[in-house]
Amino acid sequence: MKVNKMMTARLLFTLLVAMGITTSCSKKSSSKNTSAATGWKINDPNGGFQYNSNFTKQETAPGLILVEGGTFTMGKVQDDVMHDWNNTPNQQHVQSFYMDETEVTNIAYMEYLDWVKRVFPPTDENYKHIYTGALPDTLVWRNRLGYNETMTNNYLRHPAYSQYPVVGVNWIQATEYAKWRTNRVNESILEREGYMKKGAKIVDVDANNTFDTEAYLATPSTSFGGNDSIILKKTKGRAKKGKNAADSTNVYAQKTSGVLLPEYRLPTEAEWEYAAAADVGNREYNIYRGQKKYPWKGQYTRSGKRETRGDQLANFKQGKGDYGGIAGWSDDNADITAAVKSYKPNDFGLYDMAGNVAEWVQDVYRPMVDDEANDFNYYRGNVYTKNKIADDGKVELVTAETMKYDTLSNGKIVARTKPGEIAQVPVDEQETYLRQNFDKSNEINYRDGDKQSTRFYRFVDEEGEAKVDDKKRMYDSPVHRVGKDTTGKLDRKFDKSTKRTTLIGDDVRVYKGGSWRDRAYWLDPASRRFCQQDIASDHIGFRCAMSRVGPKSDFKKRARN
Repeated sequence: MKVNKMMTARLLFTLLVAMGITTSCSKKSSSKNTSAATGWKINDPNGGFQYNSNFTKQETAPGLILVEGGTFTMGKVQDDVMHDWNNTPNQQHVQSFYMDETEVTNIAYMEYLDWVKRVFPPTDENYKHIYTGALPDTLVWRNRLGYNETMTNNYLRHPAYSQYPVVGVNWIQATEYAKWRTNRVNESILEREGYMKKGAKIVDVDANNTFDTEAYLATPSTSFGGNDSIILKKTKGRAKKGKNAADSTNVYAQKTSGVLLPEYRLPTEAEWEYAAAADVGNREYNIYRGQKKYPWKGQYTRSGKRETRGDQLANFKQGKGDYGGIAGWSDDNADITAAVKSYKPNDFGLYDMAGNVAEWVQDVYRPMVDDEANDFNYYRGNVYTKNKIADDGKVELVTAETMKYDTLSNGKIVARTKPGEIAQVPVDEQETYLRQNFDKSNEINYRDGDKQSTRFYRFVDEEGEAKVDDKKRMYDSPVHRVGKDTTGKLDRKFDKSTKRTTLIGDDVRVYKGGSWRDRAYWLDPASRRFCQQDIASDHIGFRCAMSRVGPKSDFKKRARN
């Protein structure tokens, strides 16, 4: 009898504990959908405030790998053989971000070209420069004293090179590819989540019916030319039995939905260098053990492991005339570029962060990194804009008639805006008045080339942001002018001045990492070079990055992690 009483007491205690757990879980579950500010219900099927209270973490977009942010020494090279003095070490912190596992390949870029050609056919006079402006320059392979016509004719499109990194792409084309990729990925997500008709991104798309992420967020009903049968309103909640379906709430995807991803873009120089160095492999507790010379451990370019001893760890030029070593011998197994993933990844899981092709980054080049002004997510190149508002008070979308093209210094014409995008204008005093963090639209020259930095600066109000007179520019780089004559032909005026003092200007961008054409020195992640943003090469490619929203890491860290 005594035993039975004890068993009954234990059973009762277990039931009480279980009931407590159930009650607490119920409270916790319901509190997610109840406002702590008002007590109102969030995501009420009848309407009101709608929010994704079940969001867990950012989805990893196609092709990307998470790079957990951290502190590192930027610009530290073991040798300065070029005597550029542009690698002054400085401490920087980079937020967590995502980065392409590999360089953008020929097949990935050809998918972009195929979409552009189908949607904006070059046979249409309105759109002919969109496709031709996106085409890589295949003539970069030619050499006055070399036979490279095989690469000129085959490298981009032949299946043998499909997994090789794309080259012949200038900085402007790389940024346009990233914008296109953003829209196609978010378009696919909306289709998957039920906000868009299945198959519409292939069947219904044309020049007048396209999807743009920012335009969708601003005015969803205008996407795909305002076709309601394509851009669906997803039903939140279910209509109860016996009630009209209209009782439930129909909504578009919004920022608060948490399904749309941030934009693909080029990585900043700080992000690229941090990701390439992958010092995380040298970490012990909260410090780094020494400085890595290459993206891998050790001071040498050859493998020291028994099974691969002597093999090169990257694709680069070992010496004059030595692009691939002796036939039949263990070496880097490539004379030009190599297929992506031909070599081991670094400690972040990123491939070819040294060698193969050098890579464009976002930054405008300057000989110094101004860590006195900023040591957090450093980036030089900000040009702030805002949505253009039409006379009817709504955002103005770009049309075939209002598209903007740029004629580059080499005569190539590229589209900078496309139909369906939101027209942009520079920010003005309405956004900058009395602000401490920025004071104008174009901040490229902040503390390094702006008017305040020159001896010609006068404290006098001037209208707008007119270009500084050539004689008063901080960086006296060549100015090539390209226009059209009265017959419509390009009129190229090459700057032949012998008084220019530098090649550095606001349209000069940084590129990082060594390539198949470079010696081992350039494999150091901290090394940096620059090139005109509208110039392409046979040894410069690119990869995309994406900012991470939310916490620094998916896992809680402790001191001994």
